[in-house]
Amino acid sequence: MQLPETGYLRINQIIGNPKQNIPAIIPVARSTWWAGCASGIYPKPIKLSPKVTVWRAEEIRNFIEQTNNK
Repeated sequence: MQLPETGYLRINQIIGNPKQNIPAIIPVARSTWWAGCASGIYPKPIKLSPKVTVWRAEEIRNFIEQTNNK
């Protein structure tokens, strides 16, 4: 998947969803992703509404670049 320059990503766009043929950008389990967000490993989520949580595309891109440079 091509990451947008700006905007928001939902969790299925980040960790993928095989049932919907969405490839993972960061291949981890949903529980691992949420635990990593809580501990500060992954970028912090943004709540748009009670049922909608997103992440900034820029922060996901920066996380991937930092991870690849280690």
